Amino acid sequence: MTPEELRASTHLDVPPSGLGAPAQTLWWEAKGDWKRAHECAQDDRSPAGSIVHAYLHRVEGDLANAGYWYNRAGRPAATGTLAEEWTALAQEFA
Repeated sequence: MTPEELRASTHLDVPPSGLGAPAQTLWWEAKGDWKRAHECAQDDRSPAGSIVHAYLHRVEGDLANAGYWYNRAGRPAATGTLAEEWTALAQEFA
């Protein structure tokens, strides 16, 4: 699934079947449900889950918490726009 297809599917009530936890997290955030996205991220302790968790805290504006999750994922903090980061993560995980 492309990032565009993932974003376009947010008209549905639930994420498309077959998406892993990181893609589901991104889907809920794109749908505008940060709380549900955060619940998905908290349930996924993998490095992939940590990187989307970092993104969510960046969206929230909590850069210190985002930094913790970027570190936990073993990746540098993102420096581009939120839209660029979402697209890159969706391309990686969707």
